[in-house]
Amino acid sequence: MDALWPSERELALLTDLYELTMAQAYWRDDHRGEAVFSLFFRKLPAGRRFAVACGQEYAAHLIRGLRFYPEQIERLRQLDLFEDAFLRWLADFRFEGEVRALPEGSVVFPNEPLLEVRAPVIQGQLLESLLMNYVNLETLLASKAARMVLAADGVPVVDFGMRRMHGLESAWRGVRAYRVAGIAGTSNVLGGLSFDLPVRGTMAHSYIQSHDDETEALRRYARDYPGTTLLVDTYDTLRGVDRVIALVRDEGLDVGAVRIDSGDLGELAGQARRKLDAAGLQRVRIVVSGGLDEHRIQTLVEAGAPIDGFGVGTEMGSVADAPSLDFAYKLTEYQGRPRLKTSPGKPLYPGAKQVWRFSDGDGGCHYDEITGRDEARDGVPLLRPVVANGEAVAPLPDPDQARQRLRDQLASLPAAVRSLAPVAEAGGVYPVRISEALTALRRDTVSALD
Repeated sequence: MDALWPSERELALLTDLYELTMAQAYWRDDHRGEAVFSLFFRKLPAGRRFAVACGQEYAAHLIRGLRFYPEQIERLRQLDLFEDAFLRWLADFRFEGEVRALPEGSVVFPNEPLLEVRAPVIQGQLLESLLMNYVNLETLLASKAARMVLAADGVPVVDFGMRRMHGLESAWRGVRAYRVAGIAGTSNVLGGLSFDLPVRGTMAHSYIQSHDDETEALRRYARDYPGTTLLVDTYDTLRGVDRVIALVRDEGLDVGAVRIDSGDLGELAGQARRKLDAAGLQRVRIVVSGGLDEHRIQTLVEAGAPIDGFGVGTEMGSVADAPSLDFAYKLTEYQGRPRLKTSPGKPLYPGAKQVWRFSDGDGGCHYDEITGRDEARDGVPLLRPVVANGEAVAPLPDPDQARQRLRDQLASLPAAVRSLAPVAEAGGVYPVRISEALTALRRDTVSALD
């Protein structure tokens, strides 16, 4: 295979082997009743109070086109695990079920389904690995990026993380999640062009190092790219700022910003600002980067550091503090009957569900309730149809709408839930209730297993 990542024609094979062997077992035994599968996470990472649901609507549209093409059928045949008749069934596979999902950009909490699939069990099973991977990645990245945006408190945050992200596809798809989260731009050219996020960049230390003279390097780059951002910390940060001032003041070069990538960012930004202002260069902005996470950003903002932009890389792109969510994709109903598993530490509520969000008297989010699908409440129902009978019943998610939805929902959360402080320090656990009917259904289902 020459492709750098799987093509659309290979997507159906991007799965765990047991999804296919279970599918053949279902097929062989004619075990094809209608099932409900629920995709959710059980708990938030330490220190987190919310997650940002991202990727679930897009993935729902993606599975409509899932096919096992002839060349992929032949590759499966080489595994010597599958009957010819089952491979012929795979060749005719089309998703015929229903998907309901949270709107992209929704704030989401433990045990709330991001999506539910209702389909013949063999079809729902085949989707597990693909859906979990897709939603896990984008939800992780959007959730981390949203924390960066909250910490920056209106100062633009730009994605610099491609080089240290976990794979090319992750770096590419991550830009879509970043746009939903409110990131202002990205250095990733393909990601920015694909997902309509402004492409931003500065320069690397290697460009300065490749010249014998720092001033000459800065001069050449500023001449080539009027309005650019110049990196000033290759050797001595404040001396670098002085050189930029001289180039603008004495040679009339157009410099939009200076970038500081190391050292005490707050202190250096303050000193650089004073130098620029004294030279009458108030219009030249200061951008900082280098090992930033939401806590360092918040500290700089709260200290009043004169910073006009944050370039964030590794911590956001790798989600270094919480690189996974405890996602599960579980069968909760089969042929109209509730199903669950009773493994210790992994609570599961049976049946198809709805998530309701309730507001307080001032329009802020008050609490959520998870109910059975057919229960009625006077709150706002969050799960909505995206695919029915294998066909789209909602358009592809609009990233601008998702971005605004997240902004509005975060603003409506209690301040303690938006807080970036440790949970034990500030509390702020958002209340999610389980309906009495759903609790009773779980109790009755467990009793029936005895």
